[in-house]
Amino acid sequence: MSSFGLYLIGAIVLIGGLAYAAWLVHVPSQWIGTGAVILLGACILGAVTHTRRRDPPA
Repeated sequence: MSSFGLYLIGAIVLIGGLAYAAWLVHVPSQWIGTGAVILLGACILGAVTHTRRRDPPA
């Protein structure tokens, strides 16, 4: 499995745990969904940044 895939699986587990914790403290579901989408976007950006290959020098 690629590093990118592992990074995204970890991010999904993290977001799921945070969403569950927010649900337990009775945060409105619209805010849980909004936070999950924002975190998913940030995690995708982080995964791409950390796993991309550098361009070879010209």
